[in-house]
Amino acid sequence: MTQAVEVNFDGLVGPTHNYGGLSVGNVASMASGGGVSNPKAAALQGLQKMRALMNLGIPQGILPPHERPFVPALRAMGFTGSDNEVVAAGGKRAPVLLRNTSSASAMWTANAATISPSSDTEDGRVHFTPANLAAMYHRSIEHPFTARVLKTIFADEAHFTHHGAIPTGGAMGDEGAANHGRLCSEHGAPGLELFVYGRSAFEQLDRWRFLPRQALEASQAIAKAHGVTDSTVFIRQSQKAVEAGAFHNDVVGVTNGTTLLYHEDAYEEKEVAFDAIRRKAEGMGFEPHFLEVSASDVPLEDAIRSYLFNSQLVSLPQGGMALILPGEAEATSSTRAWVANAVAGNGPITEAHYFDLNQSMKNGGGPACLRLRVVLTEAEKAAIGPGVLLDEEKVTALEAWVTRHYRDRLEADDLGDPYLLDEVRAALDELTSLVGLGSIYDFQR
Repeated sequence: MTQAVEVNFDGLVGPTHNYGGLSVGNVASMASGGGVSNPKAAALQGLQKMRALMNLGIPQGILPPHERPFVPALRAMGFTGSDNEVVAAGGKRAPVLLRNTSSASAMWTANAATISPSSDTEDGRVHFTPANLAAMYHRSIEHPFTARVLKTIFADEAHFTHHGAIPTGGAMGDEGAANHGRLCSEHGAPGLELFVYGRSAFEQLDRWRFLPRQALEASQAIAKAHGVTDSTVFIRQSQKAVEAGAFHNDVVGVTNGTTLLYHEDAYEEKEVAFDAIRRKAEGMGFEPHFLEVSASDVPLEDAIRSYLFNSQLVSLPQGGMALILPGEAEATSSTRAWVANAVAGNGPITEAHYFDLNQSMKNGGGPACLRLRVVLTEAEKAAIGPGVLLDEEKVTALEAWVTRHYRDRLEADDLGDPYLLDEVRAALDELTSLVGLGSIYDFQR
């Protein structure tokens, strides 16, 4: 077995972090629409979590913010003039469109892509497919730049393979790693990949409160492209969970090592899927551990409100696993009690750490939303640009960068301020030098 580590690539929160209320089906996002955000606090909260994971011995990287407001999208809708004039006109004539093209939602890098490590794939390379995020307009414009960033960081073709996003149309949605998990004996061992879907792209769904976003056909296409079909199980989200606000699987389930931690109401026909997981895991030499949280211990509504399952479940260097949780899970009595019992018991979870991520949580993104998991061998890790891998010095420099450039208050009306575009570009131009990414933004080219 090849030795490998899991690197958590967190999304660096962008300067236009705001509460646009754009994500239908995301209860927190919808409830926060129209509120006043604090981009500076949001970015610093995220960096605090990254530093804490590093101190736990978990390798940590970052993915940069996307440029927002996204002027090309506004131009495509008929706005003309200089870039600043386009933004100002959008604020006056199409404020909802401007909110969509100003969203900082790329901070939730769990939706950036689906990734299969080299130990799982037929050609022995790490495979990347950026998510098309077709369900929401403000997210559907992300994947071209996401692909550019991933190809810049993971550029060595001897180790990395990049695929295009799944073509969009109808309900052919792909939401990335938020609906993808992996079970394995060790990070570097061959793993069993779990693709969680909400519907067939060709299925008629009537009388649903919220529609599921991940298409089975999109998941199947990614598994084929990555060469992992034989080591894959497809499992369907439950309608009950989706309609309660579990717009992604990572709101009701998370995997790490041999463990699948999930809510009782997370999946349809779960025992059929779990039997398939057991059979395939046996062929890989390990026994999966299904850790169910019952609805009697944690009601589904509490799980979604607190984001218990949107925690990061990480392997600690000294053994055992840690849950990286939002403060909302500590503030909710049922989830706090469940976590305390899990840590005190004889199961795989040995530590729990709570973090203030309130700025992200109010928009519906918890610890797991903020990170993209990439399993890398030492050779693969050495092949990526080192500037995006974090150490204490780099985190400190990023905190200072945020403090210099970010506003501490942002309302929807502020998005039409043409000076905001100038502020964003100045910040991003400095960032690319700080992390060694080169001229990746359109305005730099």
